Amino acid sequence: MFRFAVILGLLSAVGPLAIDMYLPALPLIEAGLGADVTAVQASLTVYFIAFGVAQLFFGPYSDQVGRKKPLYIGLAIFAIGSIGCALAPTIGWLLAGRFVQGIGGAVVMVVPRAIIRDQYTGTQATRLMALIMMVISVSPMLAPLAGSVLMEVASWRGIFWALAVLTLASLSLTLFALPETLAHDNKVPVNVTSLMRGCGILLRDKKFMGLTFIGGFGMASFFVFLANAAFVYTSEFGLSPVQFSLAFAVNALGFFSSSQLAANLGEKFGMEKVVATATFGFLVFTALLLGLVLAGFGTLPVIVGVLFLANACLGLVVPSTMVMALDDHGDMAGLASSLGGTLQMVAGGLMVVLASPFFDNTALPMVAAIAICAVVAFVLTRLVLNKSDIAVTPA
Repeated sequence: MFRFAVILGLLSAVGPLAIDMYLPALPLIEAGLGADVTAVQASLTVYFIAFGVAQLFFGPYSDQVGRKKPLYIGLAIFAIGSIGCALAPTIGWLLAGRFVQGIGGAVVMVVPRAIIRDQYTGTQATRLMALIMMVISVSPMLAPLAGSVLMEVASWRGIFWALAVLTLASLSLTLFALPETLAHDNKVPVNVTSLMRGCGILLRDKKFMGLTFIGGFGMASFFVFLANAAFVYTSEFGLSPVQFSLAFAVNALGFFSSSQLAANLGEKFGMEKVVATATFGFLVFTALLLGLVLAGFGTLPVIVGVLFLANACLGLVVPSTMVMALDDHGDMAGLASSLGGTLQMVAGGLMVVLASPFFDNTALPMVAAIAICAVVAFVLTRLVLNKSDIAVTPA
């Protein structure tokens, strides 16, 4: 299982790398292309939306032709988008390149999740998902630092050239190291009628939709952080790109380290109870942070420390809800994975758009938007999961 997780984790890291590596460069892109903060933040938003919507194609397509061919196509598109970003003369060109990147990057979100469902369910699937996240965790911890180093020798454009090269390496990995996991007998012909029927089943499934958006608003909080942390940490707290990379790595470490506990805790207490407890913890920590910032105690150590704890709760929520949402839909795992991923990414992108008018390079708007995401995730948990499943067992 570990070798399989490493392969899928390296493939899945391509999409996050397109975000994490260029985060330290956002202020430089703003200056270099003569754009304002909102336009630069839009380079994240268009990536999230394209990344989400394109999953609606790659998921059903992988159910029809297998898991590997969509990976070849998506990674090739991602490489083209990366080259376009590297050559961008204007912010509009950069946005177009990011959109193309997002379309290609979608494949490394939806197909690995479908591959997991081909092989495992329940806590075994959660364990594999957690192992994959352990591999992906290298991205948010090292990618911003790598991006900072590349900026020193090749400006921010060198980051996108590096992404193009890494994508070619991912294509080789898919070709030579990844087996096809979808059996021929399990391939599903896709047409508009079957696609609409499958989407209808999933959209009417209260549990699927609820779990999708519980994880989705957890991810949305992280998207808000991604869109604003570079500006907040460098403008309000005066961090250099390298210092920002280290602070960002601490926040990401909370998420990925706790995700390794999700499967074991799910086996011991039940996955529903783990999700319910973790969303409550996420709410408590984000509300605490908002209160501290409002009271004037929003120092850099406080923000980094409390976000570490909040993200640790998210590390239990996101992989668990992903697996739980797919458990009952193994016969259309690709479609379920793609629809769930689309809804989550669009929700995250829209959250950034709705909150962006309030961002002013200070911590308060960012922290407030994260807290709102926590409230929504907590309320959905209470509405969707059975009360008997999430009740605390007496000692």
